[in-house]
Amino acid sequence: MNIYFCGAISAGRELLPAYRMIVNTLKEYGTVLTEHVADPNLTAGGEKNQSNREIFDRDLAWLKKADCLIAEVTTPSLGVGYEIAVGVRRNIPVHAFFQKKDSRRLSALVSGNPGVTLHTYTESDELVPLVRSIMERNFPKSQP
Repeated sequence: MNIYFCGAISAGRELLPAYRMIVNTLKEYGTVLTEHVADPNLTAGGEKNQSNREIFDRDLAWLKKADCLIAEVTTPSLGVGYEIAVGVRRNIPVHAFFQKKDSRRLSALVSGNPGVTLHTYTESDELVPLVRSIMERNFPKSQP
């Protein structure tokens, strides 16, 4: 299974530990096409070795290969919103994770979108069991 994971890059890397937990868990279920999003060396400055057009073309190619899209949407990000819209338009399963804390509010274009299944969590230690539960329920591991 090809999994497209998205999380904020330019909008901020505060949730990098959460991204790493999600990506490491997703790797149990298939190939994470965008594993670099959880790379601690990737800063809010973005990728330096490719042009914006090259990144756009590469990411759209990955989105076309993806069997599902998993997004961490707590940090508002134009890029993540765009990726979610592409996933919804492609009619692939889209699961979004939002950390309910303080007075943060998620855009209604994500939370109200019938093409997005929203999952909320409070603490990051909830993520691994939550991701596993969702993946097992929707995309069980293939038997050897």
